[in-house]
Amino acid sequence: MLQTPEENFLKTGEKLPPAPKPAGVYKPMLQVDNLIYVSGHGPVLEEGVLIKGKVGFDINAEAAKVAAKQTGLTILSTLKSNLGSLNRIKRVIKVFGMVNCTLNFEQHPFVINGCSELFAEVWGPENGVGARSAVGMGSLPGNISVEIEAIFELADDTDEVVISKSVTEIEIENA
Repeated sequence: MLQTPEENFLKTGEKLPPAPKPAGVYKPMLQVDNLIYVSGHGPVLEEGVLIKGKVGFDINAEAAKVAAKQTGLTILSTLKSNLGSLNRIKRVIKVFGMVNCTLNFEQHPFVINGCSELFAEVWGPENGVGARSAVGMGSLPGNISVEIEAIFELADDTDEVVISKSVTEIEIENA
């Protein structure tokens, strides 16, 4: 069954937090030709509160993965508020994830999977998975646990973005 990114997002049962306002001299997202560059976003909860703490000291890897998913939701909120619909996005090009962590923490990819798995649910396993970097940082603004920036490809005005199979359907096929 063909589904749009908007329909796939609704199936997740998640709610979008408010799109954050710039806290400096930058744009939350910028369109250049058919690419959307999303500035670094943090994990904003529905109430507008940020998830904070150093991973490996204040919070563990599982909690940081939840923070990365919440950061993904915050990015989706920015996209939707600026573009009107997640259906305007054709695919994820790249995700760059930064984890505020201790020197000996080594599970950066696991943490950033929280965001990557969300995008795969929304745009499917082909278009929702792009190139990615996951790195550790000594600190992040406001002591947030995770910061993520991303690049997306816009759908052509004539394209209708539909996903033929969900991540779950593909996992079942491969089982």
